[in-house]
Amino acid sequence: MNDKILQQLEYPKVIEQLQQQAETSLGQEMARQMKPSTDLENIQYWQRETDEAAQVVRLKGHIPLGGIRDIRPQIKRSEIGGMLSAHEILEVASTIYGGQQLKRFVAHIIDEEEIDIPILNDRAEHISNLNQLERAIKSCIDDYGHVMDGASSQLRTIRSQIRSYESRVRDRLDGLTKSKSQMLSDAIVTIRHDRYVLPVKAEYRSQFGGMVHDQSSSGQTLFIEPQSVVDMNNKLQEARVEEQHEIERILKDLSERIQTDASFLKENVNALQQIDFMFAKAKLGRQMKAAKPTINENGVIRMRQARHPLLEEDEVVSNDIEIGDSFTAIVITGPNTGGKTVALKMVGLCTLMAQTGLQIPALDGCELSVFDHVFADIGDEQSIEQSLSTFSSHMTNIVDILNQVTDRSLVLFDELGAGTDPQEGAGLAMSILDYVIEQRARVIATTHYPELKAYGYNRDEVTNASVEFDVETLQPTYRLLLGVPGRSNAFDISKRLGLSDNIIHKAQSMVNDDSRSVENMIASLEQSRHEAEQDYEQAADILEEAEQFYRSLKHEYNQYLKKKEQYEAKAKEKAEKVLEQAREEADQILEDLRQLRDDHSVKDHHFIEARTKLDQQKASLTPKDDQTPLNEAEKPATQTLETGDEVFVKTFNQSGTIVQQVNDKEYEVQLGVLKMKVAVEQLEFVKRPEPDKSKPSPVVKGNQVHVKPELDLRGQRYEDAIQKLEKYVDEALLAGYHQVSIIHGKGTGALMKGVQQFAKEHRSIKGSEFAHANEGGTGVTVLKLS
Repeated sequence: MNDKILQQLEYPKVIEQLQQQAETSLGQEMARQMKPSTDLENIQYWQRETDEAAQVVRLKGHIPLGGIRDIRPQIKRSEIGGMLSAHEILEVASTIYGGQQLKRFVAHIIDEEEIDIPILNDRAEHISNLNQLERAIKSCIDDYGHVMDGASSQLRTIRSQIRSYESRVRDRLDGLTKSKSQMLSDAIVTIRHDRYVLPVKAEYRSQFGGMVHDQSSSGQTLFIEPQSVVDMNNKLQEARVEEQHEIERILKDLSERIQTDASFLKENVNALQQIDFMFAKAKLGRQMKAAKPTINENGVIRMRQARHPLLEEDEVVSNDIEIGDSFTAIVITGPNTGGKTVALKMVGLCTLMAQTGLQIPALDGCELSVFDHVFADIGDEQSIEQSLSTFSSHMTNIVDILNQVTDRSLVLFDELGAGTDPQEGAGLAMSILDYVIEQRARVIATTHYPELKAYGYNRDEVTNASVEFDVETLQPTYRLLLGVPGRSNAFDISKRLGLSDNIIHKAQSMVNDDSRSVENMIASLEQSRHEAEQDYEQAADILEEAEQFYRSLKHEYNQYLKKKEQYEAKAKEKAEKVLEQAREEADQILEDLRQLRDDHSVKDHHFIEARTKLDQQKASLTPKDDQTPLNEAEKPATQTLETGDEVFVKTFNQSGTIVQQVNDKEYEVQLGVLKMKVAVEQLEFVKRPEPDKSKPSPVVKGNQVHVKPELDLRGQRYEDAIQKLEKYVDEALLAGYHQVSIIHGKGTGALMKGVQQFAKEHRSIKGSEFAHANEGGTGVTVLKLS
């Protein structure tokens, strides 16, 4: 891009603002060197990096770049073997630390916010971890740039000697100030030429001896180093020389370590410079309330509510601009100071900014094109006297533009053809525009010539535009109206200013019919535009009202859903309380059952009543779906029941074993420790045990074998209980029982263990288990007989 064009469009002022946003001299340097690119891929990459930085600024508001310095001179001097000063070395450590802080910040942003910032992440990854070098520097140099005593054991020893010598010298001199104070101009110890001296009155010089290092301007005071401290001062100076040599050795060593890591330091500085620069662009965009533009190569520019980048938001009027699709040229007409030149410069400057990777002060969705050249011929007509030299200057510039223009050029003409005869100027303006349009360039021109108003209507590639002027206030509104040419407001303005109607009518009669028809046409267009804008505003109001109504309904619906959830939660909580109460009642019933079972005087009807209550509680806890009766197709087939069959008793919701058939309607069923009569319709067949063919069936005659299905061993001695158990199992086998219950109680647990051990060793017992909680739990062992 031509530097003169950049100056005309005030591009350097944007660069100045960008430099102010950079936090380091590295970023400022990169901003100064920034130039628009003509490569689409480069521009799109720059826009992406600016957008990534803008996302971080929007989320965090800042990025830590403190402590980062331009250490490239230090790196270069270390590479050629130079020794760096303590302050220069400290800046290296500060930059290493700042880089690590920035790298951690980027990693935290990615993990915490989960945003996609690949460019920033890649640059942060190029910041090398040089913690060893940083620690080495910080262990030798403090935050003020002084080499610390702990930098080396030799330096610590030397400085200890220096402090000792200084103390001894000062003590000796303090003694002299007290004993010979009348010979001193001032009773103090001072320093001249790095040696401790006393301010002695000239007449007492011989009283001290030693060396004179200085005297006052009047000659009345001599600064004397007494002979008694000369030797100690000499030793002090020698120690200071040694200190300086040791400091230089330490600095030389640190400089060599910097030289070793020079390549990593260079890479760090480069990454930090690019990061500072990309965030400077993002912060400038935030300051301008700018948006990321879409970049194309088709010569299309579309911006909504675009503003001039260098004007304050409250001082500039936003305008819509579009060119390159339906038309390739815009001719803007209108009065002076109406904003034509501002609109012209805005398009050119926004194009340059976009091609530099900067965001544009416009609404989201703006689109700009890449141009190989942006040409501009802009002059301040109001401050330049119209003369041949002015016209010649403009034409020289225009000729140069026409010689270079291509289909990838953006051309901006301000007051095209001005400075010469109006008819000739208008002719030249139209001819120049024709040539540029033939080259398929994009062109925006401002003019005063009325002939160019009709020019836009006669060519498909051209559209008219104007800057609005309020006749009532006699002030421009600075609004750009695309598609409507500007009309002359001379008669209206003159009338508002008080010019006689007779003079105005006579002037109007002198204007030819064509001019009047054009003015009337423009006035009609303006009226139509105003009406369209009013309709648009009315439609926008209706849309806003509808959106508010929609938001209100959505809010009410969300409130309904929220209350519904609250009611459901309360209902659920209430139901859980009812269920909990039912569970507690069920537990109480079970406890009563245990007590009744342990009470030998309990009758069967007591157990049945308690069991019925428990079933009622279970039924109240069971969902209705679970209580749905089986369909006829799902019911098991009816089967004749026999002694020993395992059945399910519906009334008690428990499994049992058939003992015998009482009559056609009832069976005697063994339910745990209880034996009771149950109606046939309350029984469901479960399974029938397989007969053991290897063992003959026991012959039971009458009451010869009468064995209960349970054995109570509580209160018996261990040996007697086991003998009784062995005999009982034999009888149960003869009786044909498949399972029996052994009641041993809980007690110490010895009898329970004995029963279980017996079950494991007996060949006819295939298994054992504790009874259900409501049948005795661990106080009863159920034996499975084979």
